[in-house]
Amino acid sequence: MPHASAGPARVRANGWGWRHAGRKAFAVSGVDLEISPGERVLLLGASGAGKSTLLHALAGVLGAAEEGEEQGELTVDGVPAPSARGRAGLVLQDPDGQIAMARVGDEVAFGCENLAVPRDEIWPRVHRALDDVGLDVPLDRSTAALSGGQKQRLALACVLAMEPGLVLLDEPTANLDPEGVEEVRAAVQRSLDRTGATLVVVEHRVSVWAELVDRVIVLGARGGLLADGGPGQVLGNADVRRRLATAGVWVPGWHPLTGEAAARPLRKASAAGADAAAGADAAAGADAAARADAQGELLSARALAVGRSPKAPPVVGGIDLLLRAGHAASVTGPNGAGKSTLALTLAGLLPAVGGRLEALPALSRGAGTSPHRWRSSELVSRIGTVFQEPEHQFLTPRVLDELEFGPRRVARRPEKEVRVLVDGLLERLRLGRLAEANPFTLSGGEKRRLSVATMLATNPSLLVLDEPTFGQDALTWAELVRLLAELLEQGTSLLAVTHDEDFTTALSDAVYRVDGGRAARVEAVA
Repeated sequence: MPHASAGPARVRANGWGWRHAGRKAFAVSGVDLEISPGERVLLLGASGAGKSTLLHALAGVLGAAEEGEEQGELTVDGVPAPSARGRAGLVLQDPDGQIAMARVGDEVAFGCENLAVPRDEIWPRVHRALDDVGLDVPLDRSTAALSGGQKQRLALACVLAMEPGLVLLDEPTANLDPEGVEEVRAAVQRSLDRTGATLVVVEHRVSVWAELVDRVIVLGARGGLLADGGPGQVLGNADVRRRLATAGVWVPGWHPLTGEAAARPLRKASAAGADAAAGADAAAGADAAARADAQGELLSARALAVGRSPKAPPVVGGIDLLLRAGHAASVTGPNGAGKSTLALTLAGLLPAVGGRLEALPALSRGAGTSPHRWRSSELVSRIGTVFQEPEHQFLTPRVLDELEFGPRRVARRPEKEVRVLVDGLLERLRLGRLAEANPFTLSGGEKRRLSVATMLATNPSLLVLDEPTFGQDALTWAELVRLLAELLEQGTSLLAVTHDEDFTTALSDAVYRVDGGRAARVEAVA
């Protein structure tokens, strides 16, 4: 296999489609397109429209015939995509799924070694790629010790170091802090300017890549293409913009909650009687808020210190916070600062390494003051946790079973009640057509909605969410946010680790920033 890219790649699709094994419907179908060498393409579409499937196909990693059914033809440089694997570099939606080595430096070098890049070229490429993506860690840092955002940067560095002719990026900035988004976009641009490679990038937030790409392609939810043209042609036409918004595309200058350019506090509107989606008038909103406050304080942290191990130095210390029923807090900060570690500790899944964490009577309900000491059945009915990686919490081979598991086996709810609850969640979060599917075969956005739904099904008093809006199109984002707003009105407490400023604006009463080993409340949201 040649070690150099042979120039930018050409892509052709002729009536191409793919149906995953065990599914009745095609994930993507009727795709006809040609991407010229060196073109930079932003691939859009609703959650579940087949964007990731198309990227996997271009990278040649969809699998053999037993993995699914293929229609039409998909080629890279005139040969079937699986025969051109050395030409494409793919950054997966879930970076954990592509990390192979134990150390950062070895991981970035791994792809170059497989492409037979001369040894004296490999390590300069490794250093340049890591610098480009802003991953400032030692080469011998354990890949398992990286945060989710750092793993995203690592995955991108691996692809950039290989200098492929076709760069395929599946939501490469989804879990990054705002500074990281800018660094990654700049890194991709520098690499493309240097190599001339063809780019296909999937991202729900159009504005991140609109100025870098020269073409926008939108997949239709029922097959084929919804739009194809230059960014100005696709995003500047009022009629096309309306069709894209209806399809769930994040159109610049339009927000799914407001129809305007920016988000507004959703709960403030609800309390004033203006939230039509919640169907509540001013009095109902006020009554709900009063009931939530009456339920009181749930979880208290005083000078709390958190870390991955009691034997290691704390990752974050000096944490003071109070979580109350009916209120939401967002935790923000740079990648690798310890946000997820803090969330897992508050959720009772990691022990505190210093200070005090106390579950108050409204939350503990007789189980004791330390969530980490609760039995699993006590924990799941009090605190529900949505992990950053959805796959880490799936337990069954079927979406329907996944949703029924908590309320049936843990909460022991009556069968009729389980069915009503699960059917409602399937419909609300647009998972109904996937009820019989294997959770591990869903798209990234679908996995995220399922992981949230499994926790909602157990009706906990406190929900701890790590990047809850990852992978969502505009419509599923709005539906998820409205559902969480309704839970807040009913008295549930939320704590969300997020880089999503729109999510924070819509739901959160307070924001805590984690940085430099400390966590502090930085603003109250009116």
